[in-house]
Amino acid sequence: MSYTLIKVIITSLLLIVAISELSKRSSLLGALLASLPLMSILAMLWLYIDTKDTGKIANLAAGIFWLVIPSLVFFISLPFLLKKGLDFYLSMGISMSVTAGCYFLMITLLTRYGIKL
Repeated sequence: MSYTLIKVIITSLLLIVAISELSKRSSLLGALLASLPLMSILAMLWLYIDTKDTGKIANLAAGIFWLVIPSLVFFISLPFLLKKGLDFYLSMGISMSVTAGCYFLMITLLTRYGIKL
Protein backbone atom coordinates (compact mmCIF):
# COMPACT_ATOMS: atom_id res chain seq x y z
CA MET A 1 0.00 0.00 0.00
CA SER A 2 2.78 2.47 0.87
CA TYR A 3 4.51 1.75 -2.46
CA THR A 4 1.33 2.70 -4.33
CA LEU A 5 1.00 5.83 -2.23
CA ILE A 6 4.58 6.81 -3.06
CA LYS A 7 3.85 6.37 -6.77
CA VAL A 8 0.73 8.52 -6.50
CA ILE A 9 2.53 11.28 -4.62
CA ILE A 10 5.51 11.38 -6.97
CA THR A 11 3.35 11.29 -10.07
CA SER A 12 0.87 13.90 -8.90
CA LEU A 13 3.52 16.26 -7.58
CA LEU A 14 5.57 16.04 -10.72
CA LEU A 15 2.72 16.42 -13.13
CA ILE A 16 -0.24 18.27 -11.75
CA VAL A 17 1.36 20.58 -9.21
CA ALA A 18 4.49 21.37 -11.22
CA ILE A 19 2.59 22.11 -14.42
CA SER A 20 -0.08 24.24 -12.75
CA GLU A 21 2.45 26.24 -10.72
CA LEU A 22 4.78 26.74 -13.67
CA SER A 23 1.86 27.81 -15.88
CA LYS A 24 1.04 30.61 -13.44
CA ARG A 25 4.45 32.09 -14.17
CA SER A 26 4.83 31.22 -17.83
CA SER A 27 2.25 29.61 -20.08
CA LEU A 28 5.08 28.65 -22.48
CA LEU A 29 7.02 26.76 -19.82
CA GLY A 30 3.83 25.21 -18.46
CA ALA A 31 2.87 24.09 -21.96
CA LEU A 32 6.36 22.72 -22.57
CA LEU A 33 6.29 20.65 -19.39
CA ALA A 34 2.73 19.48 -20.06
CA SER A 35 3.58 18.51 -23.64
CA LEU A 36 6.37 16.21 -22.56
CA PRO A 37 5.25 12.61 -22.31
CA LEU A 38 5.89 12.60 -18.57
CA MET A 39 2.75 10.64 -17.77
CA SER A 40 3.72 7.99 -20.32
CA ILE A 41 7.32 7.87 -19.14
CA LEU A 42 6.27 7.50 -15.51
CA ALA A 43 3.70 4.85 -16.40
CA MET A 44 6.35 2.88 -18.28
CA LEU A 45 8.82 3.32 -15.44
CA TRP A 46 6.32 2.13 -12.80
CA LEU A 47 5.23 -0.77 -15.05
CA TYR A 48 8.83 -1.85 -15.58
CA ILE A 49 9.67 -1.59 -11.87
CA ASP A 50 6.56 -3.63 -11.04
CA THR A 51 6.82 -6.31 -13.76
CA LYS A 52 10.26 -6.17 -15.47
CA ASP A 53 8.26 -7.09 -18.60
CA THR A 54 9.68 -5.19 -21.58
CA GLY A 55 6.99 -6.68 -23.83
CA LYS A 56 4.33 -4.89 -21.78
CA ILE A 57 6.35 -1.68 -22.04
CA ALA A 58 6.59 -2.04 -25.82
CA ASN A 59 2.84 -2.68 -26.10
CA LEU A 60 2.08 0.31 -23.89
CA ALA A 61 4.37 2.57 -25.95
CA ALA A 62 2.74 1.44 -29.20
CA GLY A 63 -0.74 1.97 -27.78
CA ILE A 64 0.20 5.44 -26.57
CA PHE A 65 1.50 6.30 -30.03
CA TRP A 66 -1.77 5.41 -31.73
CA LEU A 67 -3.91 7.14 -29.11
CA VAL A 68 -1.94 10.39 -29.10
CA ILE A 69 -3.31 11.09 -32.57
CA PRO A 70 -6.99 11.41 -31.56
CA SER A 71 -6.03 13.24 -28.35
CA LEU A 72 -4.74 16.13 -30.46
CA VAL A 73 -8.36 16.94 -31.34
CA PHE A 74 -8.82 18.17 -27.76
CA PHE A 75 -6.01 20.70 -28.14
CA ILE A 76 -7.48 21.96 -31.39
CA SER A 77 -11.11 22.15 -30.31
CA LEU A 78 -10.67 23.67 -26.83
CA PRO A 79 -8.86 26.87 -27.86
CA PHE A 80 -11.16 27.19 -30.88
CA LEU A 81 -14.29 27.03 -28.71
CA LEU A 82 -12.87 29.37 -26.07
CA LYS A 83 -11.90 31.93 -28.71
CA LYS A 84 -15.44 31.72 -30.07
CA GLY A 85 -16.64 32.88 -26.64
CA LEU A 86 -18.09 29.66 -25.27
CA ASP A 87 -18.09 29.14 -21.52
CA PHE A 88 -14.99 27.35 -20.19
CA TYR A 89 -16.86 24.36 -18.75
CA LEU A 90 -18.99 23.96 -21.86
CA SER A 91 -15.88 24.17 -24.06
CA MET A 92 -14.15 21.55 -21.90
CA GLY A 93 -17.18 19.25 -22.07
CA ILE A 94 -17.54 19.57 -25.83
CA SER A 95 -13.80 19.11 -26.38
CA MET A 96 -13.70 16.02 -24.16
CA SER A 97 -16.75 14.56 -25.91
CA VAL A 98 -15.33 15.15 -29.37
CA THR A 99 -12.02 13.66 -28.25
CA ALA A 100 -13.79 10.59 -26.83
CA GLY A 101 -15.52 10.15 -30.19
CA CYS A 102 -12.16 10.37 -31.95
CA TYR A 103 -10.71 7.74 -29.59
CA PHE A 104 -13.62 5.45 -30.43
CA LEU A 105 -13.10 6.07 -34.14
CA MET A 106 -9.34 5.44 -33.91
CA ILE A 107 -9.79 2.20 -31.96
CA THR A 108 -12.41 1.04 -34.47
CA LEU A 109 -10.09 1.81 -37.40
CA LEU A 110 -7.09 0.16 -35.76
CA THR A 111 -9.14 -2.96 -35.03
CA ARG A 112 -10.40 -3.03 -38.62
CA TYR A 113 -6.81 -2.97 -39.91
CA GLY A 114 -5.60 -5.62 -37.47
CA ILE A 115 -3.65 -3.37 -35.11
CA LYS A 116 -4.12 -4.56 -31.54
CA LEU A 117 -3.76 -2.21 -28.62
